[in-house]
Amino acid sequence: MRDTLLLLGLFALVVAGLIGAAAATGWDETKAQLAKLSLLQFTALLGLSLVNYGFRGLRWHVFARKLGLSVTLLGSFRHYFGGFAMTVTPGRVGELVRMRWIRRETGWTFERTAPLVLVDRAMDLAAMGMILGLALAFSATGIAGGVPVTILALIGAFIATRPAILERIATLSHRATGRLPRLFAKVRRAARSLKIFSAPGLMGGAVVIGLIGWAAEGYAFHLLLVWMGADIGVAKAVAIFVFATLAGGLTGAPGGVGGAEAAMVALLTLEGVGLETSLPATAIIRVTTLWFAIGIGLFLFPLAEKHSKRHENAVENN
Repeated sequence: MRDTLLLLGLFALVVAGLIGAAAATGWDETKAQLAKLSLLQFTALLGLSLVNYGFRGLRWHVFARKLGLSVTLLGSFRHYFGGFAMTVTPGRVGELVRMRWIRRETGWTFERTAPLVLVDRAMDLAAMGMILGLALAFSATGIAGGVPVTILALIGAFIATRPAILERIATLSHRATGRLPRLFAKVRRAARSLKIFSAPGLMGGAVVIGLIGWAAEGYAFHLLLVWMGADIGVAKAVAIFVFATLAGGLTGAPGGVGGAEAAMVALLTLEGVGLETSLPATAIIRVTTLWFAIGIGLFLFPLAEKHSKRHENAVENN
């Protein structure tokens, strides 16, 4: 209930901010831009988002099977998509609900499934960092802060997939604090478990899957701008979308809400796109990417909860 209220509150704040900005810009201009988008085009944007979700869900399944989990593809999709409901929890810790479902259904502890969550997030960072770097390279103009964000994303992905580095960080952190020995011991064990994902073929395939998924949403942003009469080029559109998504995450706000929207509007404005177009374009792309995913998650969440509890009860009764 608390997470639902948080989600609704964040959504209301963002909507209120966009409405206020649209009102200051002029309702007639904003409505005219929104009218340019047909139902078919809106559906196409949702379809490209589904490409992203589908490919990333497939990657989750591949990693889960590699880790040794006896889970079906349908089960992996149920876990992965259902976890989207918790995207806007602080620090996205709510997405750890996927680990809870796996524990109920397989008996695996959080410690054993932690590497799955870590490597999945690392592959997202790697894919987005690579896409941003390529998009910036092919853009006519750069984005202030684009290169540092790209480097940070790639460094984060590199560290998160290097067991020796993570184990060393945990050891040094324990020595520095002298506290929580059990916690740091679990972190070291989880880090060592990442070695199972280190095969070049697996990592390469995972990165390709991430590239396809995130590029689909970036391309959706490009199409949206074209349909609204603000074609700034596919490379620039993709760069703005990915940069804003990463920058929003760096703010620490749940789901990057607020920060991502502000970054998109600001960068589009710098490209000469008026507020009457940048505001609705930002609102639409966030609805068809972030909030669409959350909607899918809210639909599947109770189903995943019911399925995992039923499985847990069956195991206990036996």
